[in-house]
Amino acid sequence: MTEAMAETMQVRAAVFRGTDGDRLSVETLALAPPEHGEVRVAVRAAGVCGSDRHVLDGEWQVPLPAVMGHEAAGVVEAVGAGVRGLAVGNHVVIAWHQACQRCGECAGGKPWACTRARSNDSLLPDGTTRWSDAADGSAAFPYLATGAMAEAIVVPEFAAIKIDERVPFDVASLIGCSVGTGYGAVANNARVVAGESAVVVGAGGVGLSIIAALRLAGANPIVAVDVSEAKLAEAERAGATGALLSGPDLAERVHEATGGGADVAFEAIGRVPTMQQLPELIRPGGRAVFVGLPPEGQKVEIDGLLLAYEGKTIIGSNYGGLVPARDFPRVAGAYLSGALPLDDLISARVGLDEVNEAFDAMRRGERTRSVILFER
Repeated sequence: MTEAMAETMQVRAAVFRGTDGDRLSVETLALAPPEHGEVRVAVRAAGVCGSDRHVLDGEWQVPLPAVMGHEAAGVVEAVGAGVRGLAVGNHVVIAWHQACQRCGECAGGKPWACTRARSNDSLLPDGTTRWSDAADGSAAFPYLATGAMAEAIVVPEFAAIKIDERVPFDVASLIGCSVGTGYGAVANNARVVAGESAVVVGAGGVGLSIIAALRLAGANPIVAVDVSEAKLAEAERAGATGALLSGPDLAERVHEATGGGADVAFEAIGRVPTMQQLPELIRPGGRAVFVGLPPEGQKVEIDGLLLAYEGKTIIGSNYGGLVPARDFPRVAGAYLSGALPLDDLISARVGLDEVNEAFDAMRRGERTRSVILFER
């Protein structure tokens, strides 16, 4: 289907209006056809991610009403004028950080550092939205320029990355955020090499993805840290060689497990106390990588002398330093080869009408990752 054949369509979506606490409503909205350089994707799977929960719980502010979701995979079903690299029927993973493709950072191969991206404003690169209320025509906004918890979405061509059709949609959706972020934090940000020791604080979806990527990189030992014994068991299945319950003597136990501190430590929760503790878990010359995203405005206090005197490095990880067009197919290939087992990262598969229950389960710490499946 070309742009000329596409028309505005009615789409069921999970919408956050901010008028009913942290609840989402499943509504029918109007989705305009793709414009120049854009594609419409029939969503087949969308992950339930902690970044969405930050919005629902009032920790991050976005334009409302918001079509939530940003971690998705699906099938291209319409293309706008000027689209050259995608065709109807292609299987794609969605990249939520939609870089401008023109600034110095983008030209330098660092799209994750783009200063002109409109995705944080829940707008497409041209500063508009394709969503509107089906009744009165008022605007609705796709969270992170994606709005993936919907039957269909419109995104720029460069935000829909073609992947091998053998990758199941539920697994493919995770490549767009949690798995991609975890892989990128290991491969792009920390640049872990075989034989390095690692500790991962937080065994949720991103933490488990980091652990899987560490195993792929040949790290050893890989120590998982969490407050939940059930999640630590999941971490060991994902590739952790050891598991520690969090506690006041955590640094001492990590140093014992790694022979003096880890070469690299990852915080995958976004909690200020664990972020502040991370440098204590690494050896002199080690790297501490902040992957989890805290609520807006919270400050992290670090002992500057500890960093300077012991030569420790803090690394910020925005979207795992991903170059989606390069890294998404790499992750998909590693999955298909069996080198990166990802199926076990999904703890529940639900329908769109169960979206609130999925977020409630996340808040209770009961699931590593829920994925919403769409039947078409």
